[in-house]
Amino acid sequence: MLNNTLRKRIKAGELTLGSWITIGHPNVAEILANAGFDWLVIDIEHNPIDISMVQTLITTIQSKGVAAFVRVSKNEEVVIKHVLDAGADGIIVPMICSKADALQAVDYAKYPPIGKRGVGLARAQQYGTGFETYKKWVAEDLVVIAQIEHIDGIKNLEEIISVDGIDGTIIGPYDLSGSMGMPGEFEKPVVKEALAKYIDICKAHQFPMGFHVVNADPAKIQEKIDEGYRFIAYGTDFLFMGDTAAKGMSVLKDK
Repeated sequence: MLNNTLRKRIKAGELTLGSWITIGHPNVAEILANAGFDWLVIDIEHNPIDISMVQTLITTIQSKGVAAFVRVSKNEEVVIKHVLDAGADGIIVPMICSKADALQAVDYAKYPPIGKRGVGLARAQQYGTGFETYKKWVAEDLVVIAQIEHIDGIKNLEEIISVDGIDGTIIGPYDLSGSMGMPGEFEKPVVKEALAKYIDICKAHQFPMGFHVVNADPAKIQEKIDEGYRFIAYGTDFLFMGDTAAKGMSVLKDK
């Protein structure tokens, strides 16, 4: 883990920019870590990256002075414990739909008396030589982000963000629209209403809100900044690579 002020920046509503890692190879992580992001997310919810590679990617990212987050596969004790013991600077927990879900995520991430996390002695704890330092770091600097991606999460949002230990939120628009029976149909009035409610509640409580702009277009990022989002993921590893290659080949084939 890094001894930095990222959690304080997020909670204060400062703009931070990250990106998404879906390819389980340290070269990919190193390339993105050199690009100037504040943080990078290793996504193990939708990608076959095992825990050994997660630790390698965390180590690679942190070696460049960039925070390494993991979007865990689910709000479950063992997977959260694994990625945190591997040294992650924070977690993004999917499908937080209620206050109980948020409390559970914090319980799994934080040691007593704040939470209920069990103690292991791995990379994060310097293999047993730095537990006291790490315990203090978890209490003060570990980042826990709740992913709001179901209509129930919108309905219960005020209770979710009231939970001590939840440092920010990130909307999941695809699954949110899917939970309403219309996946990807963001222009539907009810979907737009749900997204607007997310913004209104977060702004009313001055609570950090996040968005993953998958389209690798900086103009789209600026749109989200203007809307008030401050925890913003920009693009993905495969889209940066694929879009650049496709655009180049399009130009060459047109000649």
